[in-house]
Amino acid sequence: MRLHRLELTAFGPYAGTEVVDFDELGADGLFLLHGDTGAGKTTLLDAVAFALFNKVPGARGDVKKLRCDYADPQKPTEVSLELTVQGRRFRIVRSPEFDRPKKRGSGGFTTQPAKCSLTWLEGWDGEGLTRIDDVAQAVDSLLGMSHDQFFQVVLLPQGEFARFLRADTAEREVLLEKLFGTGRFLDVEKWFRDKRVAAGRALEDRRQVAAELVQRVAEAAGEEPSSEPGWLDSALERLSSAVAAADALSEETAGVADGAEALLAQSRVQAEQLRRAREARDMLARVEAADSASWFAERDAARRASPVGPAFGEIAKLQETYKFAVRDEARAAEALAGLGYAGSSLREDAERFREEAGGLGELAAEAERQQSDRRRLSVLKDNSHKVERRLLALNAELDVLPERVARCRLQLDAAAEASARLEALKSRADAALALPDATEALARTKKAVHEAIDVHQKAKDVLQQVRHQRLENMAIELAAALKRGKPCAVCGSSSHPAPAQPMLGGVGATDEDDAAAEEQVALDRRTEAERAAHGAELRIQACWEALGSDEPAVAVAEYRAALDLARTRAQRQTEFVGLEAKTRELGAEKAQVEQDLVSLRTEHASLVVVVDDRGARLDKARGEHEDVLTRRDHLLRLAKALVELADRRSARDAAAARVDEQRTLVTTLATEAGFADVDAARAAARSPEKLQALDEWIASWERARASALATLEELAGVDLDAEVDLGEVTAVWSSARAAASSAATARVRAREAFDRVGQLAARLRAEWKSLEPLESAYAELVGLSDVINGSGQNAKRMTLRSYVLAARLEEVAVAASARLHRMSQGRYGFVHSDSASSKGTRKVGLSLDVLDDYSGRARPAKTLSGGESFLASLSLALGLADVVANETGGALLDTLFIDEGFGTLDSDTLDIVMNTLDELRAGGRVVGLVSHVEELRQRIPTRLRVRKARSGSTLEVSLG
Repeated sequence: MRLHRLELTAFGPYAGTEVVDFDELGADGLFLLHGDTGAGKTTLLDAVAFALFNKVPGARGDVKKLRCDYADPQKPTEVSLELTVQGRRFRIVRSPEFDRPKKRGSGGFTTQPAKCSLTWLEGWDGEGLTRIDDVAQAVDSLLGMSHDQFFQVVLLPQGEFARFLRADTAEREVLLEKLFGTGRFLDVEKWFRDKRVAAGRALEDRRQVAAELVQRVAEAAGEEPSSEPGWLDSALERLSSAVAAADALSEETAGVADGAEALLAQSRVQAEQLRRAREARDMLARVEAADSASWFAERDAARRASPVGPAFGEIAKLQETYKFAVRDEARAAEALAGLGYAGSSLREDAERFREEAGGLGELAAEAERQQSDRRRLSVLKDNSHKVERRLLALNAELDVLPERVARCRLQLDAAAEASARLEALKSRADAALALPDATEALARTKKAVHEAIDVHQKAKDVLQQVRHQRLENMAIELAAALKRGKPCAVCGSSSHPAPAQPMLGGVGATDEDDAAAEEQVALDRRTEAERAAHGAELRIQACWEALGSDEPAVAVAEYRAALDLARTRAQRQTEFVGLEAKTRELGAEKAQVEQDLVSLRTEHASLVVVVDDRGARLDKARGEHEDVLTRRDHLLRLAKALVELADRRSARDAAAARVDEQRTLVTTLATEAGFADVDAARAAARSPEKLQALDEWIASWERARASALATLEELAGVDLDAEVDLGEVTAVWSSARAAASSAATARVRAREAFDRVGQLAARLRAEWKSLEPLESAYAELVGLSDVINGSGQNAKRMTLRSYVLAARLEEVAVAASARLHRMSQGRYGFVHSDSASSKGTRKVGLSLDVLDDYSGRARPAKTLSGGESFLASLSLALGLADVVANETGGALLDTLFIDEGFGTLDSDTLDIVMNTLDELRAGGRVVGLVSHVEELRQRIPTRLRVRKARSGSTLEVSLG
């Protein structure tokens, strides 16, 4: 990886825009970065890290605080880095999230989101990237190392290694963890410890489950739990013996209970027979003592008197009928009196009135006709008024129609004229609407023409360059065609003593053909673009020719107005035709209305004469009544009332005769039934309910007597004076039954306990079996956790983190020894040891001593002088960079920075260090030294100085 150019704006202490040209600074392979403390030297390296990884190293890693506090609020914070990695040159432009003033509104700030872009410059033809995630993925793929590893190798941490060499064992561990980033191995140690604790808890939970099962087995068996191996089988055997004993006792007590139950059943039968016999004897005595004769006599008298009662009740009904007939007669007489009748010959007068009403029938028809004609006169009068109003409305509507027809005609002519002009106006409007698109197309095609011309010119330049190079190398091309003994095509000689030799990167005919083909393609695209631009110009010219002198907006507006007016033509035509048709229809309707009015008036006059003549005749015939029909109705109602009164009087007489006949019948029935009179018969009568009750009493007496006799006959052999002690037999049975029930309960409980213990025992054995692999896995996990955490079978008592640190330190020490040996002119080398500290601490494997070739002995690194310590720490830093680069397989870092430590070197040692740096840059690397040492400014002519000021830091380049 080689850095080319760094540009940063409003970043860190730099308020403005500062540019670092690494190609210019690194032309000699070595440059010095110096400046006042706090000026921003390290910020330049932070900018490189931020551009690549969106992160900066160490405590400065808060990206949100990277913006310069005294930069112009309108100026964005931005870092642009141009570099080459694996032959691909690209530029990364990145901005962090920061607050900027609002562009709209009344002040305040808004958050500008972070953004990033990657643009390929050389060595890759892919499209650029604009998403932050895509850029991060591309950078990781090219560099092949994480941001932590990059921070280790781009800025050599020789200061950290200097502190490491002077530190004790505990401090060394902290420094090495910071250098090597072994925090993940600490997480692994913690993970194993946590895993061990979690597995131990889970195992303990399972052990507790097994212990609870043991307790439940003991409770179910009624014993104390035991840890003896055979306790579970012994408990099951004891429970099995208890079940067998309970079975035997239950069968024995059940037999005794069955015998007692049979004796109890026999005693209950004897007691029941004795009870029934005694009850039958008592019942027969009560039945014989009852007065049954009176029941039979009362029932016979009631049955003989049963016909008299209904007949006597019929007399009351007939009397009620007679009362209703008298009432109806009075109502009929009252109605007849209301009609003004005073005669006595009811039926004769009724016949006479009907005949008189019949004589008025013919006049009644004329009276109905008279009423109909009078209603017709009223209708004719109303219709005449309606027709007159309609005639007035028609006249008013016909007066305004001519003006409406004329106005509609004018509108129709205007719409027709607009339709005739519409085609011409449309062509002008289409030209006006197409003009903006044509103008935009012209601008677009002109831009394409300029781009095509540029591309063609570049292709043409490339073709000319290729042809020029081919002409310069034509001797090589001709020499390639020479053959031994054949004449040269140029000089004709058959001897070729010194033919031109091929050169790397030479140009041949194929290259010229390819360049010519690319130039032809570019020319075709240029011609096509020019043709498109010419077509766009022609379209604009045609649009203006169609418009003439009118403005586009005027042409469009005129067309749209004419279009709206033309669209109303059909509506106006329909409206005009409708108005003309309406004029004709209203004229015809007016003539018909005038004719109808004459007809109505004529009919009304003739009907008035007829009604007057008929009214005179009907007035004579109606008498004192309102009209003839009223008189006829009165006569008919009077005749009907006379007939009604005659019928009611006949009904009254018939009802009185039926009452007398019924009284005679009742007396006859009482005598025939054997009673002295009707009252005696009525006294003996009983209601149906009472008679039914007498029948039921007698039937019940007969059934009770028969049942008692039958029972006594059935139980004739039972001694009524004997006694049965049922209580004693029941007590014996209850005692036997209780003993059997208790034995059965004990038997069930014994079997339940045996079954329950058997189930729990099976679960307990299964739990013990499932615990075996858990116990084994936990023991294995404990052993592995102890080894990783430096205990158990770990003979070196080194934790995983300490082991990794020791291994990493050993790798770095091997790589650093070679460099230290050269820098110290063969005197010093590193010796790594994994033995425990002499002070008894547990930090094993972190010892790093220096082998002094002068004495042939190893000594602690802290005994080195200041200059020697700097050489040792620089060697370690370079060794770490080599190890990280080799491990990651990433890009070779062609640009390195070394920070501070040069002030401790004497002149000779500084020469040795500078020689080492010369070796680094001799391999093509660019080395930047960050230092305040004045002698370095004299030794290194290429310098980048950082100046600090109140308005922000600035950069100053000095190329010697």
